[in-house]
Amino acid sequence: MPSTDTPYDRQFTHAPDGRLDAPAYHRNFEPMLAVLRDRLAERNGHVLEVGSGTGQHVVGFARALPSTTWWPSDPAPEHRRSADAWHAESGAANVMPAIDLDAAAPDVGRGGAAGWPLESFAAVLAMNVIHIAPWRVCEGIMRLAGAHLAPAGLLFLYGPFRRGGTHNAPSNEAFDAMLRRENIEWGVRDLEEVEAVAEREGLRLAEIAEMPANNLTVIFECKPDDG
Repeated sequence: MPSTDTPYDRQFTHAPDGRLDAPAYHRNFEPMLAVLRDRLAERNGHVLEVGSGTGQHVVGFARALPSTTWWPSDPAPEHRRSADAWHAESGAANVMPAIDLDAAAPDVGRGGAAGWPLESFAAVLAMNVIHIAPWRVCEGIMRLAGAHLAPAGLLFLYGPFRRGGTHNAPSNEAFDAMLRRENIEWGVRDLEEVEAVAEREGLRLAEIAEMPANNLTVIFECKPDDG
């Protein structure tokens, strides 16, 4: 999962109650909400966010999509504290306590975690995660989604991607180079390689939504059960 010393974490501001405020949240919340509202507004059920960071997104999405129940998760204690503090400040009834979940763990997706809902998830969401984490985190997210999404469930990945090995903007190329200088295991991922891992876990690429600042939201869904 993302380190607590990433380009995003360094921009956080801190409140006395543990709430962290991320500039990225204020830039991408509304565009991401538009994507989710179009695809989840008619759905009920549970939504898991992997790598929730500050927890601001979960609270905002829960308010806008009251028929869903949101589960923030993050391996970093300070991030979980922030998510729970934002939840407490909001009073949202459809947000659950933050889960300690590390998508890099070898057993992720092969069993639940303490406090998970008994039923499957209607959706899984990961924003700005796989490019600031080792590749095994992407593999873990796909394994988790393949194992725990309900039939017709959706996986949303938000962030920068390469397509055909090519960046879609010079700014993303520079960002990629900066990430790789910081940690050789980080970097903007090739969409085709992400799709290949998804296919292996029983997911198919359903849609690609263009987002501001040269980002994408890549949406996968469970393949129909041929059995």
